[in-house]
Amino acid sequence: MALGSRIVVHFPGFEPLGAEDHRKRYARSALQSAAVWNAKFVTGPLAGDRFCVAASGPDWTMRSTIHVRDHDGLISRLRSVGLIRQILLGFAAAFRVMMEGGMTGYFRHAWRFGLFFVFPFQFVLSALAVSLSIMLLPLALDLPHWHLLWSLLAGPLFFVKVFLPFSERLHTLHLLADWRLAVHVARLDDGEVNRWLGDSITMLEEALKGEADDYLVTAHSMGASLALHALGGLLERNPDAFRGKRLTFATLGGAALQCALLKSAVVLRRRIRLVAECPGITWFEVQSLTDPVHLYKARTVSASGFADAPQPPIVPFRFRTVLSEERYRRIKSDILRMHRQYVLGPDRRGSFDFTLLTAGPLPSAQFAAFTSGNLPPIGEDGCVTP
Repeated sequence: MALGSRIVVHFPGFEPLGAEDHRKRYARSALQSAAVWNAKFVTGPLAGDRFCVAASGPDWTMRSTIHVRDHDGLISRLRSVGLIRQILLGFAAAFRVMMEGGMTGYFRHAWRFGLFFVFPFQFVLSALAVSLSIMLLPLALDLPHWHLLWSLLAGPLFFVKVFLPFSERLHTLHLLADWRLAVHVARLDDGEVNRWLGDSITMLEEALKGEADDYLVTAHSMGASLALHALGGLLERNPDAFRGKRLTFATLGGAALQCALLKSAVVLRRRIRLVAECPGITWFEVQSLTDPVHLYKARTVSASGFADAPQPPIVPFRFRTVLSEERYRRIKSDILRMHRQYVLGPDRRGSFDFTLLTAGPLPSAQFAAFTSGNLPPIGEDGCVTP
């Protein structure tokens, strides 16, 4: 069944991008999707926190209003403090994650995500160890003590001038900030984060008041925790908020368990259950084996302690099936770039396409059933097939 209008609320992942940057990325990806699906996607300008997409095929038209709930302001605040303070606060967040059982949970449910957690902290510690070794090198070699004059300077210079520029290629300090926000989202111990979450509930409520054939909430990466806070918070405020609506909730490489596995995430886990048990919400989780930046095959609801609640189905998706060999080979070693592929455009047809989900003619809930052997029913001519 082809539809005519859709309202989308998108919670992006932990990237230093504002709403306009996300709109520009969407527009570029939409052009790729248009070529693949023989459709037309025209992305309009940003107006406040939203933009419209006018889409069409030979036998369908769709107008989608996409609200972007970016958290670039929160990221900028986390990164605005000095270098030493960023590192110290990052390690303090890691300590809290470990003390609250997060790291143990990551390795239990998805060992690769456990390694993703450990990596930036181990990387920084290794660099600090090298810097300290340089500083103490004259003593280790039994050189005259005056050599400490250069070694005590060379050690810090290595860290600042060699390690830090190289570490930016791997987004190391950005990852430290990511874990700081994860702890705040779990503990709800930061006033600005709490205000942002409260505003998200209001924004979501207002967005869903609009008239549409289809309502969709999408969340990428850490955006899953933020979206669950918003959806669950809205259900707490108004249990009938989604009555009479066709609402789909799709997490894309969702990492809600990054926060939910912390013991202090009591409110988040409660809201996860509310969303899972809400009869007006169709929730599914798009996951990819080649993406280590989420808890692959882990079931968010069950792992949060609610095995008796409805479990959103896991929709497996292979990036390789929608990318050209050259493009896949170029990006496969960059784990953060691979992690972004959920919201980027394809080179060929596959079971999942972010543009087609958010602006195409098919009910968004149908994407929970598409597989490599059961692609979205759009013919080579761009028509919706029976």
